[in-house]
Amino acid sequence: MRSGSTKTVTTIRLAVLTIVAALGVVLPAGPAAAHGQLAMSDPVQDSTVDQPRADVSLYFTEQPASFAWFTVTAPSGQRVDGGWRGGEPKRLDKPVQEYFLVDGKFEPKVYNTGFPALVTVSHWPEQGLYVVAYQSVASDGEAVKGQLRFTYSGPATAAPAGWTAPTAGPSEALTRALSKESAPAATAGPTAGPQQALPPPATPATPFVLTDWLLPGLLIVGVGAMIWLAARRAPVQPEKKRRRAALR
Repeated sequence: MRSGSTKTVTTIRLAVLTIVAALGVVLPAGPAAAHGQLAMSDPVQDSTVDQPRADVSLYFTEQPASFAWFTVTAPSGQRVDGGWRGGEPKRLDKPVQEYFLVDGKFEPKVYNTGFPALVTVSHWPEQGLYVVAYQSVASDGEAVKGQLRFTYSGPATAAPAGWTAPTAGPSEALTRALSKESAPAATAGPTAGPQQALPPPATPATPFVLTDWLLPGLLIVGVGAMIWLAARRAPVQPEKKRRRAALR
C-alpha cells in the first residue's frame, strides 16, 4: 500500500474514533427513574410462569405506602388479586440510582436493597397474559405507578370457596395523595428539607435540540470534512517513480 493511502486510512480511523469518543462525552445519559420505583420482581417482566403460585413479589427502592393499591388481572380481564402485604427487604439483582436535591444540587443515590410488596393471587383461572398493576406514593410525594406483565402457561386452578372477584379501586388516601402530586407547581407548598427526593431538572425542548443533537451533528460533519480533505491530499506516486519501480 502506498504511503499516501496509509496516511489516509490512518486519518479515517482516527476520525471514526474521534466521533465515537466525542459522542460518548456529548450525549447525555438516560433520564433518571422516579423515586420509590419498582426495581425488581418475581416473576420478572415479560417472563413465563409454568406453575401456580400463591403470590407475586414486587421490590421497590423504598417501602410502598400503607395505602398502596395492587391488582392482578387474568387474560379474560377478571381480577384475581387477594390483597398485599410487606415482607423482608432483599438485595437487588442490580443497584438502582435515583437523584435527590441536596443544598440546591441534584446528587445521585444508589439503592442496593428492595422493599417488597407481596401481592396474593387467589387462583389461576386460565393460561395467557397476566398483568400486575400498582399505584403508590413515594416518601417525597411523587407518584409511583406501573405494570408488571408475564405469561402463565401452567394448569388452571379453581377459585377458593366463596371467593368473589375484587372490584374496589384505590383508597381515598391514595387518590388524595396522587391528586396532590399532580397539582400545578404554583399551588404546591414550600420545599422540604435538603434531603427531599426530586427528579433531576428537565432540559427544555429547545436547549435539548441545540445541545444534544446540533453539537454532535456539527462534530460528525466536521470530521467527515477532515476525511474528505485527507483523501484528496493523498500524494499520487509520480510517473518517474512508477517507471523506476517497473525497471527493477
